[in-house]
Formats: sequence, structure tokens, C-alpha cells
Amino acid sequence: MSENASDRRPDPDALLALADEGRRGRLKVFLGAAPGVGKTYAMLQNARRLKAEGVDVLIGLVETHGRAETAALVEGLDVLPRREIAYRGRTIEEFDLDSALARRPKLIVVDELAHSNAPDSRHPKRWQDVEDLLDAGIDVWTALNIQHLESLADVVSRVTGVTVRETVPDGVLQKAQDVVLVDITPAELIERLREGKVYLPETAKRATQKFFTPGNLTALRELALRRTADRVDDQMVDYLRQNAIEGPWETSDYLLVCLDADAGAEKLVRAASRLATRLNAAWIVVHAERPGHQESDPVRLKRLDSALHLAERLGAETRRLTAADRIGEILRLARRENVTQIVVGRPRETLWRRLTGSGFVATLAAQAPDIALYTLGAPEPPPRKRVVRIARPARLWTGFAAAIGAVAAAVGVGHALTLALDLPNLSMVFLLAVLGCAATYGPWSAVAASFLSFLAYNFFFIPPIHTFTVAEPQEVLSLLVFLIVAVATGSLAGRVHDQATAASRRAEAIAALYAFSRKLAGAARLDDVLWASATHLHRTQGGSIVLLLPQDGELQLRTAWPPDRELSAGEVGAAQWAFDKQEASGWRTNTLPNLAMQFRPLLSPRGAVGVCGFTPLAADAPLAPEQERELTALLEQTALAIDRSLLIGEAVRAAALEDNEKLRTTLLSSLSHDLRTPLSSITGAVTTLRQFGAQMPEEDREDLLASIEEEAARLSRFVANLLDMSRIESGALKLRRDMIETSECVRAAAERSRRVFPQFRIETSVARDLPFIQGDAQMLEQVLFNLLDNAHKYGGERGAVIHARQQGDKVVISVTDDGPGVKPADLVRIFEKFFRGGRSDGRKAGTGLGLSICKGLVEAMGGTIEAQSPAARRRGTRILLRFPAARMKMQPET
Repeated sequence: MSENASDRRPDPDALLALADEGRRGRLKVFLGAAPGVGKTYAMLQNARRLKAEGVDVLIGLVETHGRAETAALVEGLDVLPRREIAYRGRTIEEFDLDSALARRPKLIVVDELAHSNAPDSRHPKRWQDVEDLLDAGIDVWTALNIQHLESLADVVSRVTGVTVRETVPDGVLQKAQDVVLVDITPAELIERLREGKVYLPETAKRATQKFFTPGNLTALRELALRRTADRVDDQMVDYLRQNAIEGPWETSDYLLVCLDADAGAEKLVRAASRLATRLNAAWIVVHAERPGHQESDPVRLKRLDSALHLAERLGAETRRLTAADRIGEILRLARRENVTQIVVGRPRETLWRRLTGSGFVATLAAQAPDIALYTLGAPEPPPRKRVVRIARPARLWTGFAAAIGAVAAAVGVGHALTLALDLPNLSMVFLLAVLGCAATYGPWSAVAASFLSFLAYNFFFIPPIHTFTVAEPQEVLSLLVFLIVAVATGSLAGRVHDQATAASRRAEAIAALYAFSRKLAGAARLDDVLWASATHLHRTQGGSIVLLLPQDGELQLRTAWPPDRELSAGEVGAAQWAFDKQEASGWRTNTLPNLAMQFRPLLSPRGAVGVCGFTPLAADAPLAPEQERELTALLEQTALAIDRSLLIGEAVRAAALEDNEKLRTTLLSSLSHDLRTPLSSITGAVTTLRQFGAQMPEEDREDLLASIEEEAARLSRFVANLLDMSRIESGALKLRRDMIETSECVRAAAERSRRVFPQFRIETSVARDLPFIQGDAQMLEQVLFNLLDNAHKYGGERGAVIHARQQGDKVVISVTDDGPGVKPADLVRIFEKFFRGGRSDGRKAGTGLGLSICKGLVEAMGGTIEAQSPAARRRGTRILLRFPAARMKMQPET
């Protein structure tokens, strides 16, 4: 094998696409040039063959159009009942998508892919129903005529003279695993039409006169053959890439389409799609605007929005750019994305731009000589009146009034200057008025001030005064130059004013986004995040806002503004679709577009975390580019904040589960050791006594009985510790509030410990005149006993010392051992449940409950407990108990 061959690797993108196909159902399209070529007939023939082989085949929907031979093929196959919908006073039947998904056959036949569904359906188009079936892993067979492809709609309209209203995105055909071309000659199709095998006789007669002509059918047949060949070529390229077979694709083409809001925008998109298909190239559609000159005409905005949505349906990526230098920004994007060809529409430029070569296309070609430039012509749109976008009427009249006032002020200043000084020219005074109007009220006020200044300057200061007549020829030139300079200067200054206003609005939007980010960063609880997001979205976007989060597998409404906003069944379905598919649904989308609310998924790095629904202020117009960008940024921030809150909650729950798991493991370990050991000892001793008790000496029987008693006491202490801990944690512990004599409790605990640990040496040291403490004497004795028990386990063989004394207004009791001590890091942890230190020999001892019980009992009596290590002679551990001294004191001993 050659070195180059060994280095070949399959294309990762092709492999990923192949993996995606394995998870989805397979789509098979029976493609024809026109109705009547036999697509449905061929589809049903193949379905019957698979049914005979045992495949689960379901007829989801088939349109026979009254053809007996087609209807005969449906007999014997499982047919899905259609869904009845009341529409405009009559009942129509539609494909039942929900029933098909519930039935989940291996293969379903769904005819008429380009069909438009009834308004109340989940999707407006049947091809979207097919996408749902494929996503569910169901194989789909469908039929399609070539004229219904989106990119060919305008071509078919020009060829046949018939407008195609029902279309299917080209991407649907491109993603189909199998495309079967069903083809007959135009003569055969016309003969079938005349025999009544396609339409009823009256309909067939009209069809042969308009659509079904030999020329039209030949053109449609050519389109079908070409598109099928393109699809076969795509499949071949995919196969070569998946198997790392070298081919002639050293580099790939990438198209960039410059889109405007003109009437030919959709035609340009379709033409670019056909070009991209022929070149087998990816493509991107870009709309660029200058700051302060964003599109505001609702008609043009709607046209632009429709063209961009069309581009997305045809498989393009779309971008909206805002830059002062539109061409420069477009070329920067082109070079960043490695664009090889730029596509623009043929512009209708002015004569001046043609003569000077300053038009959009000429400038683009001059600045990008290394990128191929295509100028695609489109049919001329119907003539329309040129709409000049002007300011709002209120602001416009205010600007005109300001222009009149500024010019009047300039006349007054000019008269004052002429009285005081002999000035040959006062034009600068009027130019100052023009600039003031431009800087304050924009270009329209500046233009009005320019013409008013021209007239006022002529009337009041050019001889003969108080007339519009000009006596000197040079004054005419001066006036004209003044007018040109004033208009140009005012327009430029007004443009700067508009750009400054736009920059100010962008700064306000950025500041609002920053404030929103800070507000979300400071919100710790999920409810705070949702409420802050809903209120801010309502304040910036207007309309109703709802936020939904998944809970138990279904979306639940968590926050809404206004708070009493509720969702209908259709809105809930749209929200669930947006969450599942991670794409927008509802208003002005391809899913349930008749709803008044649009739902967008809240996407985080971990996927969709929720759904945001909003009602636009203007239901008949799309969102402006600034609104779209602001809304996208706000939703991204909201998604990240929600994801952060969810992660915090998951971390807390994970920590709690980890603690519970540690507690369970420790408890099981303690139970297995501290219960099994004494039970084993007791069981062994009892068995020995039962079997050999009569033959054993009296001394041995006493030893066994003492062992049983010792182990039973040990077991009793363990169970008592567990019960005490459960009572402390549940709050069921009831303490008496008696006056306790400290010395009595110390002596009682020491005597009890000596009986239980006879080999352990215990010393007591109690100061005289100790005050009483208030609490429960039995509980204090239990605390001291637990401390001595702990010293016996961990303090070595030298014993322990109990010392009681008064320190200020506190009574301090300490238990000191002479063991190896406690690590500094464990001085606080030893009071935690199930924390066990090691014996002097390194083995674990006890259950780790004794000191924890001591801490609970001491704090219940109003005291504190503390560990110190090393204690004495730089060895051992000292446990200090501090209790508030009661007001009564012990009487001194006599």
C-alpha cells in the first residue's frame, strides 16, 4: 500500500451524516415530472411486495383521484383512518400524524408530499409531518412532482405559466436515502390524460389545453431527470467520502448571496439555490445594513424576512450584518468563511453610478478580484412608487419649526453685525444655523434650514435688499455655492447625528443587557432567575412572556407576565415542539404558525433547558434586526442563568446523595462490626454452655457468663447510642431542667466506667465550692461516660483523668487521656457522626457516635464542647465541657 493511500481517512462529516441516518427512518421519494406518470401506482406496487414479505406496512394517506386501478392496490393493506376537520363550513379529511406516531409501523406510505395541511394542524405542510415520522425512526415512502420543489417554483411558473403555490424545500429531497424516478414520455402521458386515467374528462380537457402541453411536459421531464441525476451524484460523493476514496474534490465551492429587500429577493434566492445545487456547494445568504439606516418599511421588512426564511428552507445559512462599510463587511465575512463565489442581483443603478463605476457590483468586483462574482438577473418587478423614508411627523414638524427659528435668529444676528461692523459676507452665520439644525434635529431639518438660509440671505443681505433679485453676477455664484455647501454640510452633519443616535441606542441596549446579566448573576434561586428574566423580557420586548421548564418529562409553566397568563392546548403543543426539536415554533414559523405566540428553546451547552414564549407587539410584521439580536442575546443569557441554577441544585442534591451514601456505608460498616462481634461472642458462649456446660469447671462457666454479660452490655450501649442520636436529630429528646451537682455526676460516671472497664485507670479531680449547673443529671452522666469510653478506646493503657473547676461564670469539666492524640485537622471532625479515629495499633474502633451524642446533649443543655490535642506533656487528648453556672452554689463541706 502506498504512503498516500495509507494516510487516507473517511470524511468525518460524511460519517456523522451516516450515523444520523442510522437513527432516523429512511425516506424514499417517488419523483415524477407531472401528475399522472404513475408515482402512486408504483409506490403501492412496491408496498404490496414488502407486505407479502412480512414487513409492517401502513397506508397513512393515498390520493387515488378516482383511479380504479390505483384504488385496487390499496385493498388488503392496513389503512390509517383520516382525521376529520371542520373548515369553512365543510368537513375535510387530513393525515392523522398523532395516530401514525402511536401506531409506529416499520413503513408508512404518505402521498402528496407538497400538500398544505388544514389551519388547525400541528404543521402547515405535510413534508413537516414526514420529518416527524422520520425522527421517530419510521421509514416513509412518498410521492412528489418536480414542479413542487422550492428552488424550481419560479422556473416552472415561467415555463408553464402556472403559479406553483405548494412547495417543498430542496433539503427534503437531498436528505432522502432513495429517489425513484417514475417517468413516461409526454405523448404517453397526454394519451393517459385523454383516456381519463389522470383526471375526470372535463378537468382533463382543460388540463391538456393549459398545463399538459408537449412543450411543458418536456421541460418538466428535463427538470426531473436533471434533479434525479444531481441526487445520484450527491449519493456517489457521500459514498466516496465515507470510504476515503479519492475524487476530484481537492477544494469545495462556497457561495455568498448578497440579499436586499427588493421585490426580486425571493427570485434571487431560488436562482442562487439552483446554482449551489449545480455546483454541489454550501451557501450563505447575507443582508447588510448601515447603522442608522436599518430597514423600517413594513412591506420591505416582511419581504426580506420571507426571503431569508426561504433561504433557510432551501438549506442556506443566513446572516444579518450592520456596518458603515457594507461592502467591506461583506468581504471580511467572505474571506473569513473561505467564500469562492459571490452572487448578487442585477441592480437598477443610476446613470451617475454607471458612469463613475461607483455602483455596488462595480465596487464589489474592484475590491475582491480574487473572488468570482455572479450577477443573476431576475424578471423586473412591477413598477412601484419610490417610498422615501422620512422621520416621524411630529419630529419632522419640530425640525422644520427649528429651521425657521434658526434662520430667523441668523437674520437677527446678521443685522446686528452689520450695524456694528462692516462685514462683506455673512454666509457663515447662516451656515452656523444649518449646522445647529443638523446636529439637533437631523438631516431633514438641515436641508430645510439650507433653503431658508439661501432665501433669507438673498432677501435681507444681497443688494437690492428686500427683493429676491440679484444685481451682481458674482453674487449668483456665491449664493449657489452657499446653497450647495449648506445642503452638503447639513446632510453630513445630520447623518452624523443619526449615527450618533443609533450608537446611543446600541449603547443603551448593551447597558441594559449588562444590567440584565448582573441581575441574573446575583439571582441564586431558580425562581428568582425566571422572574427577573420574564420581567426584563416584557420590559424590552413588550407583549406577554411565558417561561416553561421540563418537569417529570413534560413542560410546566413556571413564570409568566402578566402573572395570570395561561396557555392553550395548541400553545402547549408548540412549546413542547420547540423544546423537543430545539427550534422555534408558533407565530411566523413553520410549526403552528397561526398561533399568536412564538416559542423559542432556551439553549445552553447541555442542550435545551426550557422554552420562552412571547407575543410580538406587531403581529403583522417580523421582528426588526435590532429586536431580533436583542431578543437572541436575552434568551442566551436566560438559558445560561437557568442552566447555572439547575447545576447548583444538582450539585447540592449530588452532595446530599454523596453524604447519605457515606452515612449509609458507615452505618452498615458499624452495624456489621459492632453488632456482629458481640452477637457472635454471645452466641458462641451460649452454645458452649449448652453443649459442654455440665462437664465444664465452675470457673470456666463463670468466665463465659461474664463474657455474655460484657458483650450484652456492649450491645446495649451501641443500641442506646443509636437511639440517642435518632432522638437528638429528630428533636424528640426531652431534657429536665434541674440543678445538677457536678461532683456527683463526675463520681457516678467514674464508678460506672470502672465497672464496665475494670482494667482502665480513672482519676477524678473536682474543685471545692463548684456552683450548680442547670440541666439533666442523667444526660450529663451519659456524656461523661461516653467521653471515658472514648478515652478507653483511643487513649492507651495509662487511663484518663476527669477534672472539674470553675472558670469565671462557667463550670469547666475536662476528660484527659494519655493516648497518641488527634490530628489538628480532625479536632472538629471527631464530633461528626460516624467519624472514627484509630487506636494506638492503627485499627478502627467504635461506631463514631459517642462524641457526636456528647455534642448533641451538651448543646441541648446550653453548654459547649471542644477538643484539644496534645493535652498534657505533649501527648493525649483533652475534651472540654463548658456550662453556664447557675445562681445557686454548693455549701462548703464541714
